[in-house]
Amino acid sequence: MKQYDYLIVGAGLYGAVFAQQAKAKGRKVLVIDKREHIAGNVYTENIEGIHVHKYGAHIFHTNNKKVWDYVSSFAEFNRFTNSPVANYRGELYSLPFNMYTFNKMWGVVTPEEAAAKIEEQKKEACISQPQNLEEQAISLVGRDIFEKLVKGYTEKQWGRDCKELPAFIIKRLPVRFTFDNNYFNALYQGIPTGGYTKMLANMLDGIEVRLGIDYLKNKGELDALAEKIVYTGPVDAYFDFRLGELEYRSVRFENELLDIPNFQGNAAVNYTDRETPWTRIIEHKWFQFGLDDEGKPLSKTFISREYSSEWKPGDEPYYPVNDERNTRLYQQYRELTLSQSKVLFGGRLGEYKYYDMDAVIDAALDAAERELC
Repeated sequence: MKQYDYLIVGAGLYGAVFAQQAKAKGRKVLVIDKREHIAGNVYTENIEGIHVHKYGAHIFHTNNKKVWDYVSSFAEFNRFTNSPVANYRGELYSLPFNMYTFNKMWGVVTPEEAAAKIEEQKKEACISQPQNLEEQAISLVGRDIFEKLVKGYTEKQWGRDCKELPAFIIKRLPVRFTFDNNYFNALYQGIPTGGYTKMLANMLDGIEVRLGIDYLKNKGELDALAEKIVYTGPVDAYFDFRLGELEYRSVRFENELLDIPNFQGNAAVNYTDRETPWTRIIEHKWFQFGLDDEGKPLSKTFISREYSSEWKPGDEPYYPVNDERNTRLYQQYRELTLSQSKVLFGGRLGEYKYYDMDAVIDAALDAAERELC
């Protein structure tokens, strides 16, 4: 008999949800993580009463009531609505692209005028079937908005010309012919009160967690502890990169605690010109409306400038590069995962997939239901 039913590698969303479900079904679980904290990339750190999103902004949103009910059982969510602002060389535009954006860009005042302007620019570009991100963006919002608000930001984000990026990347871009400033078209949205770390700590309550443990460096010893493994790390690293390295984009942060109450007046401001080196600035206090956990105004603020970069070994992998080469390589790795009967691969890195938080949770719940029945 092994000491544990499941060894779960990674204390992020996927691992924590699976662990919670396994414990609820009476399984004995050990969760490990290479970092010195739980919560993976949704980890929030309390600095001067501000819940700082250490690995970039995470705003929970979903249309999935099952997922919403699940997370709501571990945290109370505030009513935060994501309404970012685009800064193009000092000009400020509303995001998502909506009637405020169109009015600022073209002076149009009705949805009909805005739609006609976009259609005019789409015809001028002679786009019928978009073949790349640039063509897809122009067909959605016109060339003016593409040039000012999409092109520079996207090329900084991905490190590639927009003509070299697949069209599907921008299909999720919200475009509205209304004055709705809510970026996400979701029934449920908000930030967990007390931060994401508290929410995941509640999920992992009563479960053994060991931090600062590098699974791949101690694989034989750790595998011997459990009947099965749930692995949420990089899938290519699990197989010692035998087929080659999958590519990612990474993010670097420059953080500042400022002795002022307000830096930019919004949680997120995207810098969409190519010359500004950072992609956006996050002012974390506005995720909680400038208040601490007791509802008192915060006198200081904490900002993070985000810089997108090409991933290299040692960097934190953030966004899978789902181009043709990497998609093909991942499929080869996926074939290898099928041969690992005692290992379940899941999550953003384990499945080499860009996941919204609700989709990660839904996938983990589904996997647990299949596995633990």
